[in-house]
Amino acid sequence: MSRNRSALVVVNGDDIHHDLLTASQVYQQLGIEAGLVTRRGMGMNRFVDARPETADADTYLLYTSGGQFPTAQQEALAAAVAGGKGLVGVHGANILGWEGDGLDPADRPMFGLLGNRYLSHGPGHHEGRHTIEIVGEHPITAGMADFDLFDEYYEFELADEDVQVLAQRHRADGAVIPVMYAREVGAGRVVYLALGHDLRAWGEPPVRELVRRALQWTAGAL
Repeated sequence: MSRNRSALVVVNGDDIHHDLLTASQVYQQLGIEAGLVTRRGMGMNRFVDARPETADADTYLLYTSGGQFPTAQQEALAAAVAGGKGLVGVHGANILGWEGDGLDPADRPMFGLLGNRYLSHGPGHHEGRHTIEIVGEHPITAGMADFDLFDEYYEFELADEDVQVLAQRHRADGAVIPVMYAREVGAGRVVYLALGHDLRAWGEPPVRELVRRALQWTAGAL
């Protein structure tokens, strides 16, 4: 009999603009709905000499908002994913440190693993109602249609072009902005979803389905 796949939802941060506690509950519930044994925890100092609740997870979902994520912990997470585990980064998981106008070298392992870093909300208002277009063919988005939602805008810089964009939006000036992609890192799988700022997005059925499928795919259950 094959074992049940599992997920660990990790929240972390010191930014008052994100509801980490509610997010941990929402994303744990989505993991359970996806058929994964899903636990939740707080704090990123867990990947070096990982305890069983971290070491035994097949995939990790990160909903983070600043806070400490030491370089050694980033490297340990990157090694775990390259070895076959999964990673789903949601919304602010791509907010990394800056040094001058560039990336803080201390955050380079996470940049290379997740595959992007937050740049800004883009021009104009930082949030609003917009259309999400499903693009490409992938198990995460199979059979899904375009949808509208109210959410915060995120724009980011990719670490490389080794990503498959699964969903995108059009900015008011016509620029195409990716909002979800999948990639493989070694033997592991990574998904980044820019959506999911708060309950307005978490309650949208398409967003919930994207998260469920991302967890399944990165855990090797889809």
